[in-house]
Amino acid sequence: MLEIDGSYGEGGGQILRNAVAFSVLTKKSIKITDIRANRPNPGIKAQHYVAMKSLAEICDAKTEGLEIGSETITFKPGKIKGGRYNFDVGTAGSISLVFQACILACVKSKEQITINLSGGTDVKWSPSWDYFENVYLSLLKKMGLKVYPKLFIRGYYPRGGGEAVITISPCNKIKPLVLKDVEELKEVKGKVNISNLPEHISKRIHDSAVRTFLKNDFMTSIEVDSSTSLSPGVGITLWSEGKKSIIGTGLLGEKGLSSEEVGKTASAALLKEIASESNIDAYAFDQILPFMVLAKKQGKSTCIVRELSNHASTNMWLIKQFFDVDFKVIQSEFNIKVEVF
Repeated sequence: MLEIDGSYGEGGGQILRNAVAFSVLTKKSIKITDIRANRPNPGIKAQHYVAMKSLAEICDAKTEGLEIGSETITFKPGKIKGGRYNFDVGTAGSISLVFQACILACVKSKEQITINLSGGTDVKWSPSWDYFENVYLSLLKKMGLKVYPKLFIRGYYPRGGGEAVITISPCNKIKPLVLKDVEELKEVKGKVNISNLPEHISKRIHDSAVRTFLKNDFMTSIEVDSSTSLSPGVGITLWSEGKKSIIGTGLLGEKGLSSEEVGKTASAALLKEIASESNIDAYAFDQILPFMVLAKKQGKSTCIVRELSNHASTNMWLIKQFFDVDFKVIQSEFNIKVEVF
C-alpha cells in the first residue's frame, strides 16, 4: 500500500482529491496520513469528504477512516462503473473541485459517466464555474478529452444550492499539450455572474473591466449572466485564447471591495499573466499537470507559465509518488518553461 503524507508542501485538500483520483487511475491502494495537519482545523472537511466519497462510489472502493475530521484514511479502489451519479457537495462546497477530481479519476473509463452535483458553483478558493467551463475544460478538449458540462443554477456562499452536470465520454488517447510558442493575444472574453443583487453592480464590474482592457489596447467581449439563487453573489471570469493557448483568471465580489475594484483587479491579473509571455496561466497549469503526465506515452508536453504555485510544486511531488515521470523546469526573467517527460 502506497503511503502519502497529507501534510506535505501545500498540505491542503488538493493532496486528498488528487491522491484518491490517482489511486483510481492506477488501481494502487493508498493510505493518506496527517491530513491537513498544518491547517487551523486539521482533517477532512465536508467538501473533501464528498469528493472522496463520490470517487469511492464510482469505483466501488473499500475505505477506512473516510469521515469528516479524520486525519488518516485508506482507499482501495475497485473497477470504475459507468452510468449516472448524483452527489450533494453540501451548502457552498465547491462543485468545480469535485468535478475536477472525478474527471481525473475517470479519464480512462471505457464507459460513459454522467455526474450531477449540487453545492457551490462560484465560491472562494476554487475555480468559478465559468473558469471551469471556458478555461479548464477548453484545455482538456485540446488534449482530446470529451467532457460535456451543463449549468442549471449557480450557488454562492453560504447556502450554495447550485447545480451542474458533466458527462465524461471515453477517451482513447490523451494528446500532449505542446505550448512552445508565445501567441499574441489581443481579445479578452469573459462573463460577469450575478444573483440576487442590483443590476448596477454587474454593470459597474463589466464597465471597469472593459475600460482597463481598452487602455491596454485589448478588444473585449464580456457578457453579464443574471440569475436567481439561494444566496446573493457576484463575480467575474476573464480569458484570452489563441490558436493553441488559453489564459484565464477570475475574482469574486465581496464586502469592502467596490464593483470597480473587482473589475479592475481581475483585469489586471489577466494582463499580468499575458505580460509574462506565458501560454497557460498559473492556476490552469496546476490543474492540467496530471493530464500532461497521462499524455506522456503520446509525447512530451511543454508549456510556459508565469510562476510555479505551491499547489503546482506539491502536485509535482504527489504525481511522482504514482508515476514514473520527471519535470524539467527552466526559469527565465519573466516566466518558467516546464517540460513533462
